[in-house]
Amino acid sequence: MKIQVFPDADLVAQAAAALVAEAARNAVAERGRFVMAVSGGQTPWQMLRALAHEVVPWPAVHVFQVDERIAPPGDPDRNLTHLRESLLSHAPLDESQIHPMPVNDPDLSAAAARYATTLLGVAGMPAILDLVHLGLGPDGHTASLVPGDAVLEIDDFDVAITGVYQRRRRMTLTYPVLNRARQVLWLVTGASKTDMLVRLCDSDPAIPAGRVNREHANLLADEAAAAKLGAKP
Repeated sequence: MKIQVFPDADLVAQAAAALVAEAARNAVAERGRFVMAVSGGQTPWQMLRALAHEVVPWPAVHVFQVDERIAPPGDPDRNLTHLRESLLSHAPLDESQIHPMPVNDPDLSAAAARYATTLLGVAGMPAILDLVHLGLGPDGHTASLVPGDAVLEIDDFDVAITGVYQRRRRMTLTYPVLNRARQVLWLVTGASKTDMLVRLCDSDPAIPAGRVNREHANLLADEAAAAKLGAKP
């Protein structure tokens, strides 16, 4: 895993946007499309706004969600709300190229299976994401893979429904599809992540984030989060 540390979250977001744009150009040149999955969070939304100013082959880009809360459409808890505001309002991307998780379906298990099928249709069989963006929670979670949840043990489905976490159930990508990704992009900012970032860098399997494949991973962090890593920008 390549680790880079920047003075603040704004610079993390800008560097991440440049990295995503380069990955998109390379993927389209090699395979004709770029398929990425994005997590929620303030720094990722900054990254997506910055991405609109990069050279990106937008007609060949597809954006999936890493996870989503089971909440009504337009709810501020929904990652999709912020994804649309951050990307569609700033980049020449057609809304049909964003693939929202169908979290408002009455049968959530069937909805998760349908989202997995959508992934297969765009990203191949098995579904291989060109890039997946992940964050890191203060409890060591990533995506909606949270400590103690049964979805941590799923090894035969790419999309699953979690138990209740911070008042909401969620739909999430699981380890199998995350670990098949051609590139993993970690964005970690803020002092609350300091201890867990050390454990992530040590691939500590006791935290959910530590079980993600690091072979093709880039980690971009700000100085606050990286205070115990000893890394320099």
